[in-house]
Amino acid sequence: MDLSEPLAFRMMPKTLDDYVGQEHILGENKILYRTIKADRLSSIILWGPPGCGKTSLAKVISNTTKYKFVKLNAVTSGVGDIKDAISNAENTLLNPSGKCILFIDEIHRFNKLQQDALLPYVENGTVILIGATTENPYFEVNKALISRSMVFQLHPLTEENIYAVLKKSLEREDGLKSFNIKIEDDILKKFALTSNGDVRTALNNLEVAVLTTPPDKDGFINITPDVAKECVQTRKAIFDKDGDSHYDNISAFIKSMRGSDPDATAFYLARALNAGEDPMFLARRIVISAAEDVGLGNPMALVVANSAMQAVHMVGMPEARIILAEAAIYNANSVKSNASYNAINSALDDVQNKDTGTIPMHIRNAPAEGMLSEGYSVGYKYPHDFPKHWVEQQYLPDKMLGTKYYVPDENVDTSNLQQKDNR
Repeated sequence: MDLSEPLAFRMMPKTLDDYVGQEHILGENKILYRTIKADRLSSIILWGPPGCGKTSLAKVISNTTKYKFVKLNAVTSGVGDIKDAISNAENTLLNPSGKCILFIDEIHRFNKLQQDALLPYVENGTVILIGATTENPYFEVNKALISRSMVFQLHPLTEENIYAVLKKSLEREDGLKSFNIKIEDDILKKFALTSNGDVRTALNNLEVAVLTTPPDKDGFINITPDVAKECVQTRKAIFDKDGDSHYDNISAFIKSMRGSDPDATAFYLARALNAGEDPMFLARRIVISAAEDVGLGNPMALVVANSAMQAVHMVGMPEARIILAEAAIYNANSVKSNASYNAINSALDDVQNKDTGTIPMHIRNAPAEGMLSEGYSVGYKYPHDFPKHWVEQQYLPDKMLGTKYYVPDENVDTSNLQQKDNR
């Protein structure tokens, strides 16, 4: 037992019975549980956030399987390392089974050439691939590898899962038992809460608290709320601004504004800012929402959003958070209408896919001498010469007459809009 190794490493499970969490794929009747127990594993991709147990699950498999187990890290390994692992696997003197389980951590870091090098060996069964990634494998991993593997998504561990691991670390000889620690359950739960599903972070924080706190006169290391607060500092950001969860969070932010939920809007905005999103990116999304979702339900929303974007550019963080919140919550609280959004989409579809005819001659321009004699602009009625500044007149091409693109709904603000039916 080497207590100089990090606590998170020492607490990695050795068997399936030790493994905590991910019951949706590792419950007793689930396929992954059964295949690991039976040592009948096929190639798999484990996808999930940091600290959710991908590497721990690979270690459990390495302790369970009868096959040769090889671990590579995509950050430091190349095609040569892959070929060496396969060559060793195929050497029947060193490896009678002629196959191996190849665990590749951070597999999304492999480029296309490196991933392609695996294909024939995954195909013929020489290699049983276990790839671990924090990124969406459907975007980052070769589609041919995906098609030959089962993809399992691992979720952030629950507070209860992490609390159970922390509790176990205080009781195990290879954990922190020898340190004579005094810590209340509420403080232990605080470590679990602030880790946001990352058990490695929780164990690291607890270990720092223990190792930096001197024993009291009775020889106990007393982890008080103040000690815990210093070791945790702030709640861990739960997504990488450049990762797949970036898209999930911005989608939730936009849909919360569209769904008129100001509280959810503020929440997802706070998550984005906490993770370091570019404030101008967020401002642009608010402008788009003001036009697409609020639209003519409250035309002032676009004015507010555009002003907010300019103000964010001039002011910057941290004050930009206030400007973003004001504009986003204004969008969320505004009456919604997507009539303009639907109108332009329908019109574009017709322009791109139909024979829409020609522009009527009377509304064409006649800037050059002689064009009038050709019929350009002849018969045009200037609306301002008529009562209410409106006159019946054809504007659409003959082939498009009667087409309706703009269909105002009940939420359209008609106070300053001309409504043809009311003239």
